[in-house]
Amino acid sequence: MKKVIAGIQQIGIGNSDVHEATEWYKNYFGMDIKVFEDSATADLMLPYTGGKPHDRTAILTLNMRGGGGFEIWQYTSREPVAADFELQMGDLGINCCKIKSYDVAKSYEQFTAAGLKVLTPLKENPSGDLNFFVEDLNGNIFNVVKGLGWFKTKERRLTGGVSGAIIGSSDIDKARTLYSDILGYDEVVYDETDIFEDMNGLPSGQTKFRRVLLRHSQLRKGGFSQMFGPTEIELIQSEDGRRNPKKIFEDRYWGDIGFIHLCFDVQGMDALKRECVAKGFPFTVDSAESFDMGEAAGRFTYIEDPDGTLIEFVETHKVPIMKKLGWFIDMTKRDPEKNLPNWVISGLKFNRMK
Repeated sequence: MKKVIAGIQQIGIGNSDVHEATEWYKNYFGMDIKVFEDSATADLMLPYTGGKPHDRTAILTLNMRGGGGFEIWQYTSREPVAADFELQMGDLGINCCKIKSYDVAKSYEQFTAAGLKVLTPLKENPSGDLNFFVEDLNGNIFNVVKGLGWFKTKERRLTGGVSGAIIGSSDIDKARTLYSDILGYDEVVYDETDIFEDMNGLPSGQTKFRRVLLRHSQLRKGGFSQMFGPTEIELIQSEDGRRNPKKIFEDRYWGDIGFIHLCFDVQGMDALKRECVAKGFPFTVDSAESFDMGEAAGRFTYIEDPDGTLIEFVETHKVPIMKKLGWFIDMTKRDPEKNLPNWVISGLKFNRMK
């Protein structure tokens, strides 16, 4: 089977209180569809958890407008650790999660009126689209951008789910071997080096950066591709010679506070593994067989980008649609390139949190 990338399935967000964070994301970003909640021991991530297994609780939520989900994560066997420095834009790792909005200007008004910590004014990015940045209750920064596609248009919140990420890089051209060649973000929307007005208000936002916004020229295929929709990756590289960017998770564990990984929904994991190895990105973690997360199951793997940012791949085997009725989809029995019918995916609305 060849590789099929359906889109960004979720972004992992380490928190100090998983249920408090889930409620916050539900109330302000409309992430109110609970796909699963699972408490277990993370015993396969030893390269990133100090060589020891640790207990955790993970909650996966989605937004019916579409976009990727949030895997909201908390250690329960140890105290989650925050970085001991303030993250600066261009530091190495996931700087920001991109959230799509049906109306960016109205989202700005709503978040400001709600008293959220909006960090930047409403400004155009280098592609000419309005955007702004807002901080959650744990200091994670989200970039609210114009949505490129929608699954449902009539929802309570203007925002949808994850539409990409801003990732700090020490060498953008080198990083594109992964992001453009393997992950398919082959379209360059802009490649500019400057001091950018729309970053005024972010840590180190008024210094010089190279920003490269990448999108995929080919529509994604696969079961949930219509739900996940089109996405983008923005690579950002500090051009301020006065500082050396830090690794965001240096001396901390995967799962600690912050954006811990960016996850892609894939089929054809073995073919993807061969391609990653051939291009210098071997799997550092591989569950090998189907990994059970209680209400969902699949095979998961990890690679690192050239700066150590963790990219996860999940080959979904079982996913709950309507848990109360015991309706689960077996993805192993489907054409990997075929979209699930919209009416099937719409059944996720029955998992909506109150």
